[in-house]
Amino acid sequence: MSQAVTMLKRIGSAEVRKALDLHARFLAGRPGGQRASFAYVDLSGLQLDNADLREADLTGARLNAAFLARAKLQGAILYGADLRGADLREADLTKADLRGACLRGANLASAILVSCDFREGQTALHDDQAGYKLLVHQTKVGELDFAVLTGANLTGSQMSGVSASSTDFTGANLSGVTLGGAKLRKAKLDRANLTGANLAGADLSGASLKRANLTRTDMAFATLAGADLTDALIPPPVMVYLDDVPLDQVVAGHEAFCKTQGGSGTPARLAKVDFRALGSLKGRRLSALAAPGSVFFGLDMEGAHFQAADLSRCDLRGANLRGADLRGAKLIDAQLTSADLRGADLSPLAVGEGRVLRTDLSRANLRHANLSKANANRARFLEADLAGANLEGCELTAAELEA
Repeated sequence: MSQAVTMLKRIGSAEVRKALDLHARFLAGRPGGQRASFAYVDLSGLQLDNADLREADLTGARLNAAFLARAKLQGAILYGADLRGADLREADLTKADLRGACLRGANLASAILVSCDFREGQTALHDDQAGYKLLVHQTKVGELDFAVLTGANLTGSQMSGVSASSTDFTGANLSGVTLGGAKLRKAKLDRANLTGANLAGADLSGASLKRANLTRTDMAFATLAGADLTDALIPPPVMVYLDDVPLDQVVAGHEAFCKTQGGSGTPARLAKVDFRALGSLKGRRLSALAAPGSVFFGLDMEGAHFQAADLSRCDLRGANLRGADLRGAKLIDAQLTSADLRGADLSPLAVGEGRVLRTDLSRANLRHANLSKANANRARFLEADLAGANLEGCELTAAELEA
């Protein structure tokens, strides 16, 4: 069997539009509808941004350099497809079949790739004279080398043996992903969530895993030569002690100090402490808590009181801060990726007659955070990353945002 790329059928944009119209009728269950089939069709370079291709058949299709930003590709069959250099930013590929697909250099930033299948696979075309010819795309199948998956959601995807050298997974959600035997040499996995992922036997030589969450991650027999694991999150400790005092008692003492306005208890200063050992801080009164550089990853802190707290440089990724009181809090350089801040109070805190303390989120990472209906009046967001954040109904009057 030999190359068969030249056997792919090329169709024009008018024919594509007609097929998409019929596919829309098919998805809506309307008469005359027909499922879109672009199997073994050359669609390279086509403008397909926002296209609805749910459940479409794109087996072996050539989509290199195609524009598919925000496209709906849930359940689509992309088996053996050529997606080299394609623009798939914010596309939804939930449960798509990507076995054997080539994604070398594709841009999948903030894409949804939940439960996708990236395992190896090959396909062939039938030729009346030469019989079956193996379909290849100039580079081997199953490649993710040099692809961009920053902030992508790959929860539960099958990626065993995938080649993803020098791929950028910064801030991606890879929880529960199967990456056994994957080639991740020089991959960038900074701040990636690898909770419960299987990396057994994976090659992570020279990879960057700074601040990655490796809780319950299986890394048996993985190659880590030259890998950077600076500040990577390992499973939380069963209990944390500070000067021989359990963390829960230290926090309880600070809470008592807040509740009694200094009548009892002791204010806490807890730099670089892993609060995950407490399990939850829901509703706790922790005003003026000083905990710079600490870890609150994924903690339930709904309705907690953090007025004037120093949470600068803290890891608050995925934390539940819904309805929390963060007035006057210092969140400079904090990591709040995918944090739930719905209804949170980020407005100024009155600290005396005519004096207020503003909430400071300068340089904070708020990618994909949910700030809907939060009060961020006069809050500082200088140099903050709000890419993909939900700001629906968020009060931003007089807030300092980048121009």
